[in-house]
Amino acid sequence: MTTPASAPDHESTAAPVEPHRVLVLNSGSSSVKYQLLDMRDRSRLASGLVERIGEETSRLVHTPLTGGGEPRERTGRMADHDAALKAAAEELTADGLGLDSPELAAIGHRVVHGGLRFTAPTVITDEVLKEIERLVPVAPLHNPANITGIRTAQALRPDLPQVAVFDTAFHTTMPEAAARYAIDVETADAHRIRRYGFHGTSHAYVSRKTAELLGKAPEDVNVIVLHLGNGASASAVAGGRCVETSMGLTPLEGLVMGTRSGDIDPAVTFHLKRVAGMSADEIDVLLNKRSGLVGLCGDNDMREIRRRIDEGDEQAALAFDIYIHRLKKYIGAYAAVLGRVDAVAFTAGVGENSAPVREAAIAGLEEFGLAVDAGLNAVRSGEPRLISPEYARVAVAVVPTDEELEIADQTFALVAPDAVRVDN
Repeated sequence: MTTPASAPDHESTAAPVEPHRVLVLNSGSSSVKYQLLDMRDRSRLASGLVERIGEETSRLVHTPLTGGGEPRERTGRMADHDAALKAAAEELTADGLGLDSPELAAIGHRVVHGGLRFTAPTVITDEVLKEIERLVPVAPLHNPANITGIRTAQALRPDLPQVAVFDTAFHTTMPEAAARYAIDVETADAHRIRRYGFHGTSHAYVSRKTAELLGKAPEDVNVIVLHLGNGASASAVAGGRCVETSMGLTPLEGLVMGTRSGDIDPAVTFHLKRVAGMSADEIDVLLNKRSGLVGLCGDNDMREIRRRIDEGDEQAALAFDIYIHRLKKYIGAYAAVLGRVDAVAFTAGVGENSAPVREAAIAGLEEFGLAVDAGLNAVRSGEPRLISPEYARVAVAVVPTDEELEIADQTFALVAPDAVRVDN
């Protein structure tokens, strides 16, 4: 049957869809985390985790975040990241949120190391991908997995902008005096040895949110951000720009972490090689996987460490004291670097949830204008909040981090700079 000429052509008259969704991908060596966001109001539509990629026990947990949907789980071998992302795409499609949707504006990728070249979110081209590959020697555990995620996503949606958001980018504003190690310049330059810093998306987000909490513009606020999770880092942020951070060439430097040593005399590595006969790889595993809290007391879960302390466990108490001692050193050092501190902000799993850590880290720093109100500190909340008393000269805040939202914001701002957005 022939359609009458007067019949309306609904496909041709429908208003074009303005792409407004961003898929955020965080690809690890054996896992992929993802979130889909609607950037008109920055709401989450779905999230998921694929873990144990390449094993027989691969597992995907997908959670629809609208309409009251329940989490869904599938298990069974997912041979590689391609299979993992295709499985995630199928789950999104089941919710009406498929990757083939015209509403999808871009895919934003967390990339751990961007070196000095990438100081801002960047649309991924062949040349950009080659540079990320060139940085593999300084991020051998992270960049290869990030690259795999990018290539897989490109294969799924070759027509879509893919954006890299770098963990190191926020820290590229550090002055050379903070970024350089005191070693031979030619050797350092030849092998890209300098302090890069990590957790940059978190430090950017939290420092900005802290200023907002104080009712000020980021450029008017100096903040010490303490990102305390299993990986932990501190930053000194002056007027919205990072001027110092605790992690260095790799995420090993700095604070005591769940399994990483943090700061250590470099000669320890020579000593272990000469006296203990340990190889470079064995020392690497020791300092990254068998040190920090787990090396000190056998646990890297702060809740378990606090439980053991309450039961009189001296080893757990010593581990906690070492952890706090290092934190205090960095707070004091960064106060000196900044000159004026307006706020100290705690974030990430331990920073957001462990009142004893926050209390102990600030205790004894009253001469710096810092104090914690015990009642405010004990409150559990998912919202940014002040935990310092009104009389304190320096605000102490708990600011939940949101690295996925930060990546989505940076991605969308790059691909749709003129889009109208309503903040929630």
